[in-house]
Amino acid sequence: MDVNTEQSMEQSILETAERLFLEKGFVLTSTTEIAKEVGCNQALVHYYFRTKDNLFNTIFEQKFKLFFQHIFDLGNLDELSFTDKLKHIIESHFDMLNANPKLPLLIISEFSRRPEQVGILKEKLQTVPQKLFEKLNAQLNAEISAGKIRQTTLADLILTMVSLNVSLFLFIPIAGEIASLNEAQRQFMIVHRREEHVNVILNSIRP
Repeated sequence: MDVNTEQSMEQSILETAERLFLEKGFVLTSTTEIAKEVGCNQALVHYYFRTKDNLFNTIFEQKFKLFFQHIFDLGNLDELSFTDKLKHIIESHFDMLNANPKLPLLIISEFSRRPEQVGILKEKLQTVPQKLFEKLNAQLNAEISAGKIRQTTLADLILTMVSLNVSLFLFIPIAGEIASLNEAQRQFMIVHRREEHVNVILNSIRP
């Protein structure tokens, strides 16, 4: 098997495993099922990843990093005001969850299954670049000192944002069933809530 074929096979296993883990969770997904979906034998899955735990951890670490990287992925937005940066962060995080709606449940389930994962991920993943966090926090404190924003902390703002965004995507499947929402209604709810989450958080920091 040449290098390109190996990389393609490994990527196929990762993509298939990710889909199954998101749909069914860790416990109900087997390497046999993953191999069957990919179209290879189970031995090949173990060749690349050794165990189901290793395969899951590879995917989980990637998805967990994705969950938080949008919070501090500000790119070339240095010239924006703090409130405009905050709006960008809220919308970017929301959009990421909209593209990965099953991600919050996977993270919650995994931390319930293995609480020690919190400590492991804290050591392995640098999801919050320290300098960027400090710069954003300094800008927040400057806004507070100038009387433009009420007394608050960056941690409180992030927690509020994550709570609002995550709870929506945990609730939507339930609301869809109870209220019998069609796709157009579901999309309307998502667009409306995206705007509303921004409004709620920005209004909450007014002096």
